[in-house]
Amino acid sequence: MRRGLQIFFVLFLGLVGGGVGNYTEGSSFILTGSVIGLLSGLFLLFMEYLVTERSGREIAAGVIGIGIGLLVANSLAYGLSLIQQMVRFRLFLFIFSNLIFIYLGILVMLRLMASKTMNFRIGSKRENAAIDKILDTSAIIDGRIADISESHFIEGRLILPRFVIRELQYIADSPDPLRRARGRRGLDILKRLQDSNEVEVVIEDAEMNEGSDVDAKLVRLAEMKKAKIVTNDYNLNKVCDLHGVVVLNINELAKGLRPVFLPGEALTLRLIKRGKEMGQGVGYLEDGTMVVVDDGVTKLGRTVTCVVTSVLQTTAGRMIFSKLKEGQ
Repeated sequence: MRRGLQIFFVLFLGLVGGGVGNYTEGSSFILTGSVIGLLSGLFLLFMEYLVTERSGREIAAGVIGIGIGLLVANSLAYGLSLIQQMVRFRLFLFIFSNLIFIYLGILVMLRLMASKTMNFRIGSKRENAAIDKILDTSAIIDGRIADISESHFIEGRLILPRFVIRELQYIADSPDPLRRARGRRGLDILKRLQDSNEVEVVIEDAEMNEGSDVDAKLVRLAEMKKAKIVTNDYNLNKVCDLHGVVVLNINELAKGLRPVFLPGEALTLRLIKRGKEMGQGVGYLEDGTMVVVDDGVTKLGRTVTCVVTSVLQTTAGRMIFSKLKEGQ
């Protein structure tokens, strides 16, 4: 729909340009006026793309490029129009030189901004260093994003798209008690984030044109804003990788923060059940890691100190094997 309106707009400007050319200069200028109108329409569409698809820094660079392009174009066109042979082409000189040099000005400024040799900054250093993060439904329901934010490990704004809020509301209204509880938990986490002074939460009203697929909308919004996506969704993680969008996966963060235990180190935990092998007792660390203790079956329900003998990493997670410390 949007693409059709853009095509109609360009064609309409072409018709207007032909009409203006016919009215001001005669029928011989209908084609010229139409071409000018079409070029003007295409230029405006380019400016729309520049504003909606680019970051604030790129827009600022584009505006500077437009100013420089206008200055150079009009100075050049004015100088050429003073030549006797060029007087009759004065209108076309101004129009085409402005279009050409505005485009070149924008292009040069964007290239300079992207260059490592140019330190182009708008605002404070903190604003430029911090990248926006877009929250996914799974990360909100998980709840750990609130703890991470309050620990000062999150920089930049947390963007909350309106369509994610609607999805949370839909889950909170589900007839399934479990889904309803998860949705309400997500809404409580949002309230906690908004009440926190440690991070800025911004509700984004942008509506993408990708239909009802929330994942596609998140990826598109992240591409537009040059932002990262915070999620626990494995499938969304893969889709983001395909589109080159950076993902902050809370599960991966938690996995990387697990304490490292080496053979010979001691740890304390409560044994809660029997192991698969005879005489084994099983307990769990705070991060959910399972610890198997040899000869621990007699200590079920008690807190014991054990010594690590080996660590096994499996597809399901990490397992620690140990034995009771002497004297237990």
